[in-house]
Amino acid sequence: MNFSRFRVLTFDCYGTLIDWESGILGFFRPLLGRHGKALSDDEILDTYAELESEAERGEYRTYRNVLRSVAHGFGVRLDFPVSPAEADALPASLPAWPPFPDTVAALRRLKTRYQLAIISNTDDDLFAETAKRLEVHFDFVITAQQAGSYKPSLNNFRQAVARIGLPKEQILHCAQSRFHDVAPARSIGLATVWVNRRAGKGTPWGASMPSEAQPDLEVPDLKALAALAVP
Repeated sequence: MNFSRFRVLTFDCYGTLIDWESGILGFFRPLLGRHGKALSDDEILDTYAELESEAERGEYRTYRNVLRSVAHGFGVRLDFPVSPAEADALPASLPAWPPFPDTVAALRRLKTRYQLAIISNTDDDLFAETAKRLEVHFDFVITAQQAGSYKPSLNNFRQAVARIGLPKEQILHCAQSRFHDVAPARSIGLATVWVNRRAGKGTPWGASMPSEAQPDLEVPDLKALAALAVP
């Protein structure tokens, strides 16, 4: 990949920069345990992916409400009651989800050469809290709340391209989920990097839905991407 043609790198946030699987598991393991239920980690992530995808279809609702719906969905599937306080605790936990160990240093290195942008399935205020953990300034932030839709909707990417205001050939989208990000970004003509955070962890999907979309480049983490993009 010829990185010299890119001026802006766009990123998915949760799953790519933020270790959302640790956040998801850290919430659902104790929730299930309190109700006498048990699932393997892979089963929790698979269930989360299905329930979140269902909740994001149709008429737009805030990501807080999507997460509340996911929590209630676990209760429906496993036959236990989820209280309003328990459902509220899932979105409340999101700002504490940690970056991957390589994220901050890699973003700082990439920032020396490129403008950086976020295209994320989240609410503005939730990302504002997460952004404090990323420790870099993003030149553009496009959330699902702003777009009124959730990836993999093409609308989110079209709005991002319009906001950035550069030819698509100068924008590179980097993300862990082939379903939410690689497939739609490629379909509108963006080059893509698959940040394969799940390499060696069983299925490549984790907490996202399956997709066979092929990226222009695959890297195992952000450190590897930064080494290629900022030699």
